[in-house]
Amino acid sequence: MSKSTSTRRKFLKGAGIAGGAAVAGTLATPHIAKAKTKVLKVQAAWGGGIFLENAKSYVDRVHAMAGKDLRIDLLSVNSVVKTSQMQDAVHRGVLDGAHYVPAYWYSKSKAASLFGTGPCFGWSAQELLGWIHYGGGMDLFNELMGSLGLNLVSFFNSPMPAQPMGWFKEEIKDSSQLKGLKYRTVGLAANVLQEMGMSVVQLPGGEIQPAMNSGLIVAADFNNPTSD
Repeated sequence: MSKSTSTRRKFLKGAGIAGGAAVAGTLATPHIAKAKTKVLKVQAAWGGGIFLENAKSYVDRVHAMAGKDLRIDLLSVNSVVKTSQMQDAVHRGVLDGAHYVPAYWYSKSKAASLFGTGPCFGWSAQELLGWIHYGGGMDLFNELMGSLGLNLVSFFNSPMPAQPMGWFKEEIKDSSQLKGLKYRTVGLAANVLQEMGMSVVQLPGGEIQPAMNSGLIVAADFNNPTSD
């Protein structure tokens, strides 16, 4: 992992140095041809809402700093690959980047959920982000990516508050009603709710409404009332 991460970071560092040199050269010799705009394809796991707004905000900041040298094409959910395939698509170079949550990697490793959808009644979103950036969490995440054989460099952002239980077609008044209930969630919550007797399906956010309409599930969580 250290070798592949180092290679990616050397590329990013080299690109930054080349950009600086090009600007200096352009100023000194105006007739030198300017390099073409570098375009990165980044797919989001969202079709709309606050998550996509956060991704767009990031793209706008990059464009403001990079000028015409770099452009990010932000693609909405399922534009190139399905959400479940986005991680591998970045690894293989099909996509240059992806904007989604580690809990979607739960099928590859249960530990991935600790970096985005941890146990209930734990840290706040801001405390989790603080641990990632200042408490050694990032090193552990890179170790996890290496153990999965993935050549990825990740940037954590956009912490969200604690999530509610979800949306149900019928009012839930007793825990006995959860037995066999077809319910959508992701991450560690899947195993917890299965232990409570629920029939849990792990689906990305963009597939929740179709699954509700088709009867695959009768209840679901997503994030919080603002984004829902």
